[in-house]
Formats: sequence, C-alpha cells, structure tokens
Amino acid sequence: MTYQETISYLYQTVPVFERIGKDGYKEGLTNTLILDEHFSHPHLSFPTIHIAGTNGKGSCAHTIAAILQLAGKRVGLYTSPHLKDFRERIRVNGIPISEQYVIDFVENERHFFEALGPSFFELTTALAFKYFKESNVDIAVIEVGLGGRLDCTNIIHPILSIITNISFDHMQFLGHTLQKIAQEKAGIIKNGVPIIIGETIPETKPVFLEKATQEQAPIFFAEEQQQIKSSLPNYEKGSRDFVTKDFELLHGELGGLCQEKNANTILNAVIELRKQGFSISNQNVKDGFAHVCETTGLMGRWQKVQNCPTVVCDTGHNEGGFTYISRQLQAQKCKTLRIVFGMVSDKDICAVLKLLPNNARYYFTKAEIKRALDENELKKMAENYGLQGNSFATVGLAYQAALKDSSPEDFIYIGGSSYIVADFLNLF
Repeated sequence: MTYQETISYLYQTVPVFERIGKDGYKEGLTNTLILDEHFSHPHLSFPTIHIAGTNGKGSCAHTIAAILQLAGKRVGLYTSPHLKDFRERIRVNGIPISEQYVIDFVENERHFFEALGPSFFELTTALAFKYFKESNVDIAVIEVGLGGRLDCTNIIHPILSIITNISFDHMQFLGHTLQKIAQEKAGIIKNGVPIIIGETIPETKPVFLEKATQEQAPIFFAEEQQQIKSSLPNYEKGSRDFVTKDFELLHGELGGLCQEKNANTILNAVIELRKQGFSISNQNVKDGFAHVCETTGLMGRWQKVQNCPTVVCDTGHNEGGFTYISRQLQAQKCKTLRIVFGMVSDKDICAVLKLLPNNARYYFTKAEIKRALDENELKKMAENYGLQGNSFATVGLAYQAALKDSSPEDFIYIGGSSYIVADFLNLF
C-alpha cells in the first residue's frame, strides 16, 4: 500500500472519534493493554511527561517539548488531532514519523489489530509508543486524547503530570459537572509523581487535592506560584511577550490571550524538571517559547496567515477556549471583523455562540467530517444571539467570500473547531 492508501485503510477499518463521534470512542484500557503486551511494553523504555486538561494541552505539550529539545534531549511528542497530515501526531525532535514506518506498521500488524478491533486512537497510541522506543528518545511528552482516567495514554507512569485546566467539553463521556470532569482528568495523577495544576476553580481544586493525597503525589498549583507578571500582544507578528519572575522577558511565538495561563503552567513545569535534574537553561526556555512552531511543527494556535487583511486561525472549540478568543477578537483594531465559523454537532454550541462578538460579519460553514454541524442550522442558531452572516457549504467557499468582501484594514478569523482550521490550512 502507498501511504495515502494506508491512511485511508485506517480510517475505514478502525473507528475514528474525530470523524464519527461517540461511535469512535472506546472507554477503558483493555485494548490498550493487549496492544501494549503485543508490542512488549514499549512505553517502559523511556521517561514521559503526561499532559491532560480541557484546553491548552497542545500548546503546553509542544512548548515543553521544544524547550527539552533545545536543552539537548531527543524528544518524542504525541498529540492529537492532526490538522493536515496524520504524521503530525507522532514526532521525534519535531520531525514527523515517516510515511514508510506507518505503512510497515499497518502491513505487519493488520491481522493482529483487525481481530482485536481497537479504536483509531488506541492503535495510534500503540504506534507512537513503539516508534518512540525504536527511535531511542530520551523523553516523550504525551498528550491525553480525551479525559484522563480511562484514556489509553494512561498506561504510562510519568516523571511529571500536568493538568492545564477544567471546563465543559466532551460531557457525554466525562460528566456534566466540572467536578466530575475534574475527577476524570485527575485519573492521570500517579503514585509519587509530581502533578502541576495550571488553573483551578472552587469545584475542581478539592478534587485534585484529594486525588494527590490518595496517591501521595506532590501537587503544585501554578496559580499560587505565579511566574508570569504580565503579557502584551504583538499585533504585527501575532505573538505575545511575557514579563516573568525568574525567566526575564520571554517572546512567545504563540500569541493567543490564553497563552498567559499556559506560559505560567509551562514555567512551573520547567522548575519541577530542574528539580529532577534536567539541565534546562533560561536560554533554552527563551528559545523554546520564541520558536515552538518551527521546533515542533505546531500549527493553528492564533496562527497568523497573512496581512492586509489580517488572517488568523485558531483551534479553540469550546466555551473555555472562546472565553479568551472572544476577548481577543473584540480587542482587534480593524475596519471590519469577519469570522469564518463552524462547529461540530456534539459540542455545547450555544455556550460558544453567546460569547461571540455581535459586531462581526459571519461566514457560517462546516468541516468535511461526519460530526460537523450543518452550516444552515448553525446560522439559524447564531441569529438567536444577534450574529449575522451567510452560510457556505465548505470552509474554502466561506474563506474566499470573506476575503473577497474584505478591505486591507479588515481582520478575518477562522475557527470554531480544529476541523475548520484543518480544512482551512489544507487550502494552502
């Protein structure tokens, strides 16, 4: 099989949550443990950092990986979902897994996993761990797929665990209260392993304290150990500068308003890694923040695509994410704010719509996945919140319409879903 035939085979053979929703989600670790046994427990061959949370996992994972890589480590990085190519999920020192490795893995193992029937994420997690072992990584940064307690990445016993924050998302699997969601995320807290909590609220902090006490895990609340004194956006570059307590001035390539919270979590993680003997200089940290996209291949986080008009895309996709994104959109100094927008149907659509600015012109659309909410239905829902615009069958048509309508002084935002951003980036 060619690489594209291999990827098509995987999408057609194993259920993919990102594409089909709940039918692609398999709760529990049974298949993961069988796969792990089959491949001789590859995750035991390298130390790991485990990152969970509702928002900010990807930014934190990529930035920590960049810092470690610049400190001289050979770093594996496992994240999801991908935006343009499946291989983005599995990287070593920023370089995606090779097409040939993916082809060989499927051809050599297909008879085993066809009989087992794992989900797409279960299979790709096994692939990642096997690849990291054979690539002789010094350490791997592992992002939780969904939740924590029953996520298939949770077979690892990391040297450091991180939970970025808790807000409402994936409630059909994790629960309908913030306390229940926190309990699922807290499932990554392991016996004796330090845990850093990026953000808490009254409903979640007791959950983390109780679990950490049960596991005798040292717990650190990043909000109580503030490293970020202030931050300012660089509108021209789409980046953000941070004034810090112990790391001087940091230029952050990621310019989202949410990155202030993420940066504080990351710097607290660096402090903990130093305690564990990692040689990480302040210059490594500065370079990691300044060149995270170049170093790790990260895309879609307040990513500036062009000027005149300014075009930015972001993968924020839930109420927690849009709490920050909406504030940032409203702060833009532009003639007309234009928003190319779509969501998947299993999110809390109304919670996001009520946060969006009503002084913008909207281009409602849908991603090319089964879970996508119909653009006309989205338009009708949005009108209830005073959001006006037209609907378009594809992201490409919506973006071209926004571009055609724009003057050089306008600002175009593309988002609402990782899959909207994926379709947009695949236009180029």
